[in-house]
Order: sequence, then structure tokens, then C-alpha cells
Amino acid sequence: MNSKYDIIIIGGGAAGFFTAINIVEKNVNLKVAILERGKNVLEKVRISGGGRCNVTHACFVPNDLVKFYPRGERELKGPFHQFCSGDTIEWFEKHDVALKIEEDGRMFPVSNSSETIIDCFLETTKKLKIDILTNHSVQELYQAETHWKVTTVQEVFTCHKIVMASGSNPKMWEMLQNLGHTIVAPVPSLFTFNIKDPRIKDLMGLSAFATVKVKKSKLQASGPLLITHWGVSGPGILRLSAWGARELAEKKYQFAIQVNWLNETTFEEAMDLLKEIKEQNTKKLIAKYAHFELPKRLWENLVKAAGIEEETKWADVSKKQLHAFVEQLTNAEFQVNGKSTFKEEFVTAGGIDLKEVNFKTMESKILPNVYFAGEILNIDAITGGFNFQNAWTGGFIVANSITN
Repeated sequence: MNSKYDIIIIGGGAAGFFTAINIVEKNVNLKVAILERGKNVLEKVRISGGGRCNVTHACFVPNDLVKFYPRGERELKGPFHQFCSGDTIEWFEKHDVALKIEEDGRMFPVSNSSETIIDCFLETTKKLKIDILTNHSVQELYQAETHWKVTTVQEVFTCHKIVMASGSNPKMWEMLQNLGHTIVAPVPSLFTFNIKDPRIKDLMGLSAFATVKVKKSKLQASGPLLITHWGVSGPGILRLSAWGARELAEKKYQFAIQVNWLNETTFEEAMDLLKEIKEQNTKKLIAKYAHFELPKRLWENLVKAAGIEEETKWADVSKKQLHAFVEQLTNAEFQVNGKSTFKEEFVTAGGIDLKEVNFKTMESKILPNVYFAGEILNIDAITGGFNFQNAWTGGFIVANSITN
């Protein structure tokens, strides 16, 4: 069986659906199909943001927005000037989905449910007569003189143009590599650090705003640090893992971090502050009252790690102990031994080499009439709606290029 389409989109995720809808909205005469290897579409949308779908981020200036992308910062400047987060909000509003901004800038549907986004996409594709073909795992891509041939387990398709929106699917990368593309080897991004250390043992769920540096590296990030069952997580750690994705992979996830629990307070500043606290609280027990807004149990553990007994009063603390305590507060060293994936929102650094893509059109420079959208490219971002924004922007540009 041979099915003919104008455009075939490989991948039934966020980028695939957004591209398909925008293509047909611009030209209703085009026959478009989405091929999805799994039995369900939009699975990542469903679980994103804890089932609420973090659609985008309230950062509306392209030159600021690109700074959230460890890979793709330079390349996305032009595309974001064409379609940015403000355009995303407007697009969803036109499709009857209202978005809201949360305190940290993340944007979600007002309904607080990813099903709202999924319903919007499914209803719109149905209305526009876009074919959604699940269980269609692509086996082969073949370039003929006037068209492309796409073979799946079920059937053979011919089309004029292909949009690759298959995310970080190694099989599709390999197929494109065989057709001449360069693939930047994938490594995990957005992961948490595995640490076994008495200072954070049994403190699951506690968090503090901290600055974290990777020892013997230029990598550093600030933000809420969350103590977990297996080590540390939170926005600061995830940011560090995104920017250090390649470097930390090379270290095989064995490295030391230095944590400043007082964020940007220096050793000297912390020492002065502790001396003041000491003068004002001579008769009080050091371990009993936490300062600097640190969680009490974390404070107690750091006091202990500095060699200060539980019953020690501020008046009795030695110079050496105070020095050790300031070191624990501003430069606590932890050994990282492996990583854990952050929830189901697994993001990969790697994919199609960005030098081989025309970012004005998102067309391949190697394969004519092949376009890219979403995570198949070597573009990734920190959490906060940025990876979806890359999918929407890419999809919009592909649709524009194909229909113009």
C-alpha cells in the first residue's frame, strides 16, 4: 500500500503537532500526516510540569530568552525574533487555551491540566483533517528524484517534504546520519546529583538558596537546592547539570561540588556575621538556633560537621571551630557519585549538528525538503517551559517556510 501526502511529519509530540497545525492553518489544501511510532501521541506533553504542562516561560525578549539554552543560544536568536513566548501565548489564546504566569515565570494552562493542551491539539488536527497514524515506526527514508519515500512497519508513504520532529530518538538520528547528517552524540541533561553524606542524611525535602560550584571547573550555578533521598536536586542543580552536560559526562559523573549555603556571602563576610552572632548570643547553644534562614536540621548537621559539640555555647566556641563552621557554611565540599534522571522530563543534549540547519527556514542544508523541529536538534534548555518554546518556535518557522 502506498499513501501519498504533501508533507509527512515524523513524531507525534509537541513539535510535530504544532508544525502540522500551523502548516494546514496556513494552507488548507496541503495533505499532511503525523507518523508516531508509539500507540499514543503527545506523551511528553501529558507528563510535563507534573501533569500541568509547562507551556512556555514569561521571558518576552528574544536576546534574554536565548540565555536559558546551554545548546542553541546563538542559533535561536533569529528564530525567537520570528516567534517568541508572547506569540505562543497569543497562539494558544486564539485556540481557546488561556495561559497563566506563575511566580517563577513558568506558564501553564489556566486549567492546570496538560489535557487542555492535548485536547486543543487533537481537536484542531481533526478539524483540519490532519491524519494521525500511531504504531507507525519509521524503518527507512529514501530520497527519490521528485519526492521522499517513508517506509513504516505498516506501509510505504510518498511525500514532497518531511518534517523530522522525532525528539531524541537514536534510531531516527542513525537514519539521518546514514543520509549524510552529523549527529552530536547524546548525553543526559537535567539530572540530579547522587551524594551520600552524613551532613544531608535524613534531610529529604529541605531546601536552601545556595551557590554550587563544580570543583576544578568553571561550572557554577545559584538557585534553590533541594535535598533528596539520593542527594541533591532543585533548580540550581538542574541548571548546573544542563550547562555541564558534556563536561560531567566526560567525568563519568564522579566529581566534587562546593556548596555555599549562604549563596553569595563570602567566607570573610560570613566570619564577620558569625562573630556578631557570637557577641549577641553568648549564652545560647550554637546548634539550637539556626541563622541565615537555613533549615534548622541542616544548621545542626553543619555545626556537627565543624566539630562543634551539641552543648557548646557561642561564648565557648574556639577560633578553630568557628573557622571550620564558616567553611561548612560557605564552602562545603561534597563528593558526587553518579546521577539520577529528573522526573520523567528527561532531556538530552545532542542531536543534529546545528551547523547543518538553516535557522531562517529550519530546513536541512544536507537534505533538500527535510525540516527539523524540537529536540531532534542539538538544542536543549533548563526547566521552566523553554524546551517547549523551542518546539513551538521551530514548528512555526517550518510551517512558514513550507507554505510560503
